[in-house]
Amino acid sequence: MNGITTERDRLLAAAARIMGVLSTFTALLCVAVEGPVPAPWVEAVVAGLLVLALLGFLRLRGSSGILFIVGIDVCAVAALVALGAAGQAYTNTAMVYALGVIAGGTIGAIGILLFTTGPRIILFAANLIGSLAVLVGIESPHKFHAIVIGVGGWAFCAVLALWLGRIVPQAMRRIANMSDAYRAERVASEFEARRRQGARLLHDTVLATLTLLAHSGVGVGESALREQAGEDAALLRQLRMGHTPNPAASGEYKLRPVEESTLGNTLESVKQRFRRMGLEVTWHGKGQVLLPSDTLDAFLLALTESLENVRRHSGVGEAHVTITDDESSVRAMVTDDGVGFDTNAIPEGRLGLSESIMARLRDVGGSARLFSAPGNGTTVVLEVPK
Repeated sequence: MNGITTERDRLLAAAARIMGVLSTFTALLCVAVEGPVPAPWVEAVVAGLLVLALLGFLRLRGSSGILFIVGIDVCAVAALVALGAAGQAYTNTAMVYALGVIAGGTIGAIGILLFTTGPRIILFAANLIGSLAVLVGIESPHKFHAIVIGVGGWAFCAVLALWLGRIVPQAMRRIANMSDAYRAERVASEFEARRRQGARLLHDTVLATLTLLAHSGVGVGESALREQAGEDAALLRQLRMGHTPNPAASGEYKLRPVEESTLGNTLESVKQRFRRMGLEVTWHGKGQVLLPSDTLDAFLLALTESLENVRRHSGVGEAHVTITDDESSVRAMVTDDGVGFDTNAIPEGRLGLSESIMARLRDVGGSARLFSAPGNGTTVVLEVPK
């Protein structure tokens, strides 16, 4: 609530400052216009009072206290009373207009700041009645014009104060509601991202190891299976202690982040890992490609998941990986001469393809394409931006 009140006061002060400066400067110009004046000394007195009011408006802020506002008000009211009481038969149109501008503009601008709370409303009403009474009391053929200017100025200031007083709290509440909705959406998005990351992590590590155990470790040596299970157990202990592992390769997660790394530094470790698991990987093309750490992680994890699918489902013990790049992207093509499959028959919800490969690359602006047919092997094309 304090924030809404502060913002409202700031806008009210800005409106009063603009209105007050413009109207007071206009009144000064009217007073300075040459012409017969019943009491020539009035010009100097009124000009001095208006200059004080003008300086006050220029320094007016939302945090200005009531005494500062009353000081501006006293200068403006004194200028109006002095100008109105100096002569009862103004024939100079500019001087009559000056009365209307001071009443409806300078004093009306102060009314913007007074049209807020109960105690200030009393001062608002006193200013309104007093300034209009001065206009009604002058004797001039142009009195009607001064009254119209004064009444119009006060009406404008009152409507502006009422509108700002109501619209600002409503706008602030809407902004607060939008901020709350944005925070809730961000929290939900972060939760969903963590959930998907957790699902990928479990799929790439624990579920992969459990799948090997379910198939009695067929095609995998006992030592390799034991080593893989030990790595998964270490990862789970780190998670239980509250750490957030960073992925380095499928089934391998480390705790220290890497800012940048070359692709060639990690391909050999991937190759060795799959050799232990019974799949010989042959690399072709470039390996010394510099990628940001998050892009490199996603690329390697999708690549090794593709190799894991070759190991599990192709029925062959060899895969080929071709690495190419251009000015904007890096691509890896994983091919095998295995049994292949019908790509239209892939069941929905397969984490290995939808999450560990496609969604993972999509998160860093990349993509994955799959080509296969029964009896003709499989090709997966992975692409990420540099």
